[in-house]
Amino acid sequence: MNYDIIIIGAGPGGYVAAEKSAKAGKKTLLIEKERLGGICLNWGCIPTKALLKSAQVFHYAEKSMDYGVDIMGDVKPNFAKMVERSRGVADQMNKGVEFLMNKSGVEVMFGTAKLNADKSVNVICTDGTENNFTAEHIILAVGAHSRQLPNLPQDGKHIIGYREAMTLTEQPKSMVVVGSGAIGSEFAHFYQSIGTQVTLVEFMPTIVPNEDKEVASTIQRCFKKNGMKVYTATSVEKVEVVDNHCVVTLSGKKTETLECDVVLSAVGVETNLAGLGLEDAGIEFERGKVTVDEYYQTNVKGIYAIGDIVKGPALAHVASAEAVVCVNHILGKKTEPINYNNIPGCTYTTPEIASVGLSEDKAKEQGLDIKVGKFSFMASGKATAAGNRDGFVKIIVDAKTDLILGCSMVGDNVTEMIEEIVIARQMNLTATQILSTIHPHPTMSEGVMEALSSIL
Repeated sequence: MNYDIIIIGAGPGGYVAAEKSAKAGKKTLLIEKERLGGICLNWGCIPTKALLKSAQVFHYAEKSMDYGVDIMGDVKPNFAKMVERSRGVADQMNKGVEFLMNKSGVEVMFGTAKLNADKSVNVICTDGTENNFTAEHIILAVGAHSRQLPNLPQDGKHIIGYREAMTLTEQPKSMVVVGSGAIGSEFAHFYQSIGTQVTLVEFMPTIVPNEDKEVASTIQRCFKKNGMKVYTATSVEKVEVVDNHCVVTLSGKKTETLECDVVLSAVGVETNLAGLGLEDAGIEFERGKVTVDEYYQTNVKGIYAIGDIVKGPALAHVASAEAVVCVNHILGKKTEPINYNNIPGCTYTTPEIASVGLSEDKAKEQGLDIKVGKFSFMASGKATAAGNRDGFVKIIVDAKTDLILGCSMVGDNVTEMIEEIVIARQMNLTATQILSTIHPHPTMSEGVMEALSSIL
């Protein structure tokens, strides 16, 4: 065989799998059709955080007198420079993955890969050459792309997806964002923060619908305080382009139309399974997801699948964790399957959102006997000193076992705090044990201690 392991897709699942495989001495080929790092490093997690940081700096500059800093002259956002910085950050991370692959001894090939019936991999390289390769093990990590809806046909100019939202040449004066998940909410917050009039439209009864209802109401209140218009329980019926503007028809409590420069469709993602050759290779899949076992083995021996193309949260850190479990299994190392009930989720709006496990509503729906500890950052010394007291920590505790069932946080830097609860749940630590651990003062993380002290 040409290789020990072939990995198709170089996102946070694929390149982690490639590095781990090569470091174990396996002859490894990594195939990528576009850029190393995948969507996360190039068009998702990383460059969006760069844009959000620019928006935060602009906000601090606008509010500088609140902090005793006198900035002479008008403070204005430079949209082109923000986009340029974001792309620079993505390029830097891309080069970092390239260095990592070279250092680890991974052979990288750029092109489009397809599985053949004999389990070989056909690759049409970007230079036009075509070859077939074989390997004892093949890992599929091809990721996903922005979902296209019939009533939101993306043209890249008036109706756009997340890629275009990061690289617009001019800042729109007005924008309708459809979908309030992490992608939609983050872009809505970014554009509103730098002066675009944003209208956020969500089909579900609350924005960020996968989060705790109190978290959702807090974020919605903060969005509205910043001037954003928010519609919930509302769908977009159609978008028409008239005189270079978008006319958006909404259907909710009533039917109405809005005009805007740009519509951003952020209604989720679809897996990149088309053209991969799953049928030819005999690989089972359902509803756009490849069927795998707990170690990511498909029904075809030697072929594995990880990341967005398998069931589970479509998150970069999940794909990376799956890569580790998958490669360890291939290497014959003892490895524990992932506990999908303990996956942290983060949304990088202002304030930030972080959660893990059951929300209060979900715990009650399951009929569990719970205690709910809550601490508002209104009472936090660190939050007060920082100038943003919006948000809270809410922890759900099993009344019988004292184990933590879940946690929801909203506030500054809570995405850096949630891991304390993730580790506690992983190690089966009790709420009492966490409460007895000294938390430094003044910190936002004291909110965990204070939330638990309210019920113990």
